[in-house]
Amino acid sequence: MQRVLITGATGLVGQEIVKQCHDQNIAVNYLSTSKAKLEDKANYKGFYWNLSTGEIDVNCFKDVDVIINLAGATIAQRWTKANKEVILNSRVEALQLLFNTIKAENISIKQLVSASAIGIYPDSLTHYYEEDFKDFDDRFLAKVVTSWENEADQFKSLNIKVSKIRIGIVLSEKGGALPQLVKPIRWFVGSALGSGNQWQSWIHIEDIAAIFMYVVKNTIEGTFNGVAPNAMTQKDMVKSIAKVVKRPILLPAVPSFVLKLVLGEMSALVLESQRVSSKKIEDLGFNFKYYQLQPALEDVL
Repeated sequence: MQRVLITGATGLVGQEIVKQCHDQNIAVNYLSTSKAKLEDKANYKGFYWNLSTGEIDVNCFKDVDVIINLAGATIAQRWTKANKEVILNSRVEALQLLFNTIKAENISIKQLVSASAIGIYPDSLTHYYEEDFKDFDDRFLAKVVTSWENEADQFKSLNIKVSKIRIGIVLSEKGGALPQLVKPIRWFVGSALGSGNQWQSWIHIEDIAAIFMYVVKNTIEGTFNGVAPNAMTQKDMVKSIAKVVKRPILLPAVPSFVLKLVLGEMSALVLESQRVSSKKIEDLGFNFKYYQLQPALEDVL
């Protein structure tokens, strides 16, 4: 039985990847910073690590040939100076600890599949981003994701194949952005955010986990956009949600300046526009279950 090591296994995407691993008879070792979350089943074994002290239980690598790295503090928190450091360091330090341990203990690993984010791409209403785009700017998210990806690339020096999945807006009822968008609409106070013209590149939770699984199964190297084929503008997304939950949209759009006042720099998460292509992973034979937003929302909601 194949066994993978997952960091961030208890997060939104991590839980779905664990489920799909088990469905495909793949056993999971996972690292957790919380000793209370450690389980010990044949196909789901928890191991402790602590990024600030550099402690890691090396038994986590036993019988493992692939690492799926999803570790990182949530970006949906106020971007204060302290929180920004946590957002960046949690990503970089997780990979550094894995790298240093594998190197020091001479552990044999075939592949690292690391999460990344479409936040690396600049804010644009017109550009259609493919993976070979290189002209990143110095926005906070772009800096975080660039550092994250550079850290993952270090593993190539250990003769490990590296894949990076740039995750879009994940649609799930269990967390992430969607419940926050749905709540005001259900209470009849939903509206578009900012101009409403900004592109939002979304993906169904099952599909993003399936991309990770596909890349693992086929040992595919490289950088891939983890988004569905049909990005939507923000106002169309709000309309689609309203249709699915059977509510009218009665209010005008929330002006950008209001969002900036309320959310500060973090307003970038809802105001920035990234229209991102999924062609590269599709060309390698990956099939999405949810191509269109409406069926994806109907399934999730």
